[in-house]
Amino acid sequence: MCGITGMLHFDGGPVSPVVLRAMTDALAHRGPDGEGFFIEGPVGLGHRRLAIIDLSAAGRQPMATPDGRYTLTYNGEVYNFQELRVELEAIGHQFKSRTDSEVVLKAYAQWGPDAVKRFNGMFALAIWDRAERELFLARDRFGIKPLYYAQVGSALLFASEIKAFLRHPQFRSEMDREGLLEYFTFQNFFTDRTLYRGVRLLSAGCCLRVRATTGALPQPERYWDYAFTEPVAAADEREYLDELDRLFQQAVSRQLVSDVDVGAYLSGGMDSGSVTALAARHLPYIRTFTCGFDLNSVSGVELGYDERASAEHMSYLFKTEHYEMVLKAGDMERVLPKLTWHLEEPRVGQSYPNYYVAQLASKFVKVVLSGAGGDELFGGYPWRYYRAVVNDDFEHYIDKYYLFWQRLIPNTELRRVFDPIWSDVKHVWTRDIFRDVFSRHAGELTRPEDYINHSLYFEAKTFLHGLLVVEDKLSMAHSLETRVPFLDNDLVEFAMRVPARFKLGNLTEVVRLNENEPGPKTARYFQKTRDGKLLLRKAMERHIPSAVTEREKQGFSAPDASWFKGESIEYVRRVIFNKKARIYDFLDPGAVQGLVNEHLEGKRNRRLLIWSLLSVEKWCEQFAN
Repeated sequence: MCGITGMLHFDGGPVSPVVLRAMTDALAHRGPDGEGFFIEGPVGLGHRRLAIIDLSAAGRQPMATPDGRYTLTYNGEVYNFQELRVELEAIGHQFKSRTDSEVVLKAYAQWGPDAVKRFNGMFALAIWDRAERELFLARDRFGIKPLYYAQVGSALLFASEIKAFLRHPQFRSEMDREGLLEYFTFQNFFTDRTLYRGVRLLSAGCCLRVRATTGALPQPERYWDYAFTEPVAAADEREYLDELDRLFQQAVSRQLVSDVDVGAYLSGGMDSGSVTALAARHLPYIRTFTCGFDLNSVSGVELGYDERASAEHMSYLFKTEHYEMVLKAGDMERVLPKLTWHLEEPRVGQSYPNYYVAQLASKFVKVVLSGAGGDELFGGYPWRYYRAVVNDDFEHYIDKYYLFWQRLIPNTELRRVFDPIWSDVKHVWTRDIFRDVFSRHAGELTRPEDYINHSLYFEAKTFLHGLLVVEDKLSMAHSLETRVPFLDNDLVEFAMRVPARFKLGNLTEVVRLNENEPGPKTARYFQKTRDGKLLLRKAMERHIPSAVTEREKQGFSAPDASWFKGESIEYVRRVIFNKKARIYDFLDPGAVQGLVNEHLEGKRNRRLLIWSLLSVEKWCEQFAN
């Protein structure tokens, strides 16, 4: 796990070693164990190393093939590297290290760009082909590891994090106004845009092949995508249970490969509990980590937010070495500047608890396992899918689901809120942005199951992807590698073929819940319907108590709805009601403050909007010119 960066000059000009070092140094937190540089005429590659497998100098990057044709800078872990190594050795390749990096490099030398289709893991990489004068960039299937790129003058820049670009003398950090509109509609980015004008995030499952002599960037090429489908002839449920159990055990076992200590995040819920239960079989007294919340100034449903008691019980069951911390009102504003710097741009959710729990884990381990992905693959949000399962046609489905996913500012308010820059963004149709997510997910839409699979595809592509970007940035802020066993290639391929009726029970019914409301929505839905993740719950009963598999999912969120109206109200007012706030270069203060007042007066819950306004204001202060 590392940080990578580099550049390619289309005009053939030489790369400055001073600039390349400065860009690489900006990523030092991602790799405190070493650094490396490669410069050859118009191309430069930089690397910061977090040593996980083969801690020796043999794993140093950038790494070149013996003939010097290919040079690699790589961030990630390919968990099937040992099997690939055996295959490559049989062909005649020799290895000097025990790293997966060398396997990735020689796999590319053997199979070219198709090598990425063989990798089971998380990665972002760049490979310079000296013979073809081509730079190859690629990102893993699911988008666990980020890779940004931008064309600045006659140079292509790329990096694990955008802050590396800030060290380039020609880069200008300016707000992408269309991206801002996209974010304030969805609290996320559904395209490859960012908040930085001209900066793109290479889409998950995509690669970019750039010829040094072209002088222009080609379009990214997709090598993999999700495909949730109903099987023509479904097997018996017992067969699905057995296969899910086998694949899940295999995924956890694969992701324990490491030459340093591995820990796990642990809540009282099923997903992290299942990962921990299986990991604990291989790693006795594995360290586990939980973040709880002080509830002295909290009311309503948020009184159920603290997970420490449930996590402690799970730690007892699996005999882990357990650590926990408690967040209080005020911890958000205290960490927000650091959080903004590392996150670089806000994405889904109120993510500061993730920063704190990663900081805790990093004091004890360099690798931590996460339960992310279980909900998105196995149907953990049924109240979302059921809003759009009975439709006249695809366009009707889009209309219904699009309205639901306007998490911050609905279409009816966008014109008023964005009044200062409306002329720059009025051509942007956010419904089209939403619809375009489905451009590659084909199939006839005639049954509720078809629409549910469409929704599962959408959430894996957008919501899960946003969570993964946040998790990478906030764990690597503390030089901590997060691994996601649910996002194992074989397990995901299986999950996409599981019939919808084995994940969900009420395919045409919906108990309506407000996505913007605080509280454990999944818990309340499960209480009412006993629905969602049905197959996964049954399979995990083989490893954790049924009391855990039947427990309502809590979710990892701070009680900010209460804090924003209580102990943090003065902070909210000081930032958002400041007439000199930077956000009002782009947003109308009267419109924004009117919406926020509805929250402060208890009329509407706008906790997500308040969090996003605070985050974008801090972004403007730190990054906007």
